[in-house]
Amino acid sequence: MSSVVVDTDVVSFVFKHHPIGPQYDADLADRTLIVSFMTLAELDRWTIQSKWSEARRTWLRLYLESFVLMPYDRALCTKWAEVTVAAQASGYRIECADARIAATALLYDLPLVTHNRADYRGVPGLALISHHV
Repeated sequence: MSSVVVDTDVVSFVFKHHPIGPQYDADLADRTLIVSFMTLAELDRWTIQSKWSEARRTWLRLYLESFVLMPYDRALCTKWAEVTVAAQASGYRIECADARIAATALLYDLPLVTHNRADYRGVPGLALISHHV
């Protein structure tokens, strides 16, 4: 079974049953779904900022159990630095969180499933799966 790293936006679209979510069903089917620790942090912020009830936060936690969580380590920190510098050298600024997610995909040599293709401009070698131009 092949693996993919899933960006926060796609995780969110599928979880919320957003109309964009089904565009990625085939890309996620029969694969090991991986998320960066940064995606988990972004989703936690989302639930706190939106003042979700404990029941709804539990629902999200249960949904996320179907994903493999990739924690940070020294190799990921170095890859993040490389991603950030490479994007800047290409004339693009990459957000800190996006660089962590891109670094996860690059470190494990996996494609990144995202609806935010533009967030990853300037990251060399990053394979993207996206249905947004």
